[in-house]
Amino acid sequence: MKILVTGARSLLLGNVARVLYERGDEVVCLQRTKAEFVGSEDVQQVLADIRDTDAIAHASRGCDAVIHGAAKVGVVGTAPEFHEINVDGTANVLLACQTNDVHRFVHVSTPSVAHAGTSIVGAVAEPAVVGRRGSFYAETKAIAEQMAIAANSSHMAAVAIRPHLVWGPGDEQLVGRIVERALKGRLVMVGQGNALVDATYIDNAVTALVAAVDAAVPGAACAGNAYVIANGEPRTVRELMQGICIAAGVAFSPRHVPMSIAVKIGSAMEVVWPRLNMGEPPLTRFVAEQLGTAHWFDPRPARNDLQWMPHVTMDDGFLHLQQWFSTQKIYNR
Repeated sequence: MKILVTGARSLLLGNVARVLYERGDEVVCLQRTKAEFVGSEDVQQVLADIRDTDAIAHASRGCDAVIHGAAKVGVVGTAPEFHEINVDGTANVLLACQTNDVHRFVHVSTPSVAHAGTSIVGAVAEPAVVGRRGSFYAETKAIAEQMAIAANSSHMAAVAIRPHLVWGPGDEQLVGRIVERALKGRLVMVGQGNALVDATYIDNAVTALVAAVDAAVPGAACAGNAYVIANGEPRTVRELMQGICIAAGVAFSPRHVPMSIAVKIGSAMEVVWPRLNMGEPPLTRFVAEQLGTAHWFDPRPARNDLQWMPHVTMDDGFLHLQQWFSTQKIYNR
């Protein structure tokens, strides 16, 4: 297949592009700056913003499938910025798919599109919910996922994949933030950290997206559906954070903050932090709710419809992470 991957500068999408290339697919990547991964010198890279409709139309010409992962993530930024990239950008990609007769569309989403702040226990991928406040990212990704699912038709299969808490070597989001805050003595744990959460080792998230593009043919069981991807090994927040710190060789001494107080602090920081122009706040209401409530999922829908199962366990993932950190300067600080 000829496959367009948007957002290949990210750890997840860059690895997806690499795996597709290594198995023999013709891969085109679209992102703002050049991506570096194994085989990247042989992969066509279109350097453009996801808001550039002409560039997207050019990049997707002749493609059989599109994996759309380009997005604005995190909590820093304005509502219009998140909307332009996550919503309008997705609309641009969908229009290009229609124009260029693409038959498979895999949208990289997030479980936060259906997380309302309460515990999720053994659930399947509930429909994305819009109209919420508190997270520009979750809101705009929910709108984008709805658009993607609505684009499913007898001509193009559209599938939404929601990888949950992706982590592993090179991860600057979950792993990077936990290690950085642990080093500075600023690691915060909501409550006692006993909430059970699913997480996804990077290699498993990659194979899930590859499985999705293979399964996404018009009329398939997965067409028009969303799937949460995770290791299927719920661990407590404490175990996850501690495992990452041990792998990095840093002290694990979190400060415990009650859930009610964490939510209040997070809500206040959402208002104050942007005015201070200090980058990403250490805590938001959304993050407090994520750390303080259970969220783990039923793995059967992805197994049945995508023929996908995780192949790297959490324990093996911690071992791989420790081996990676042993080659990094931080390990010998």
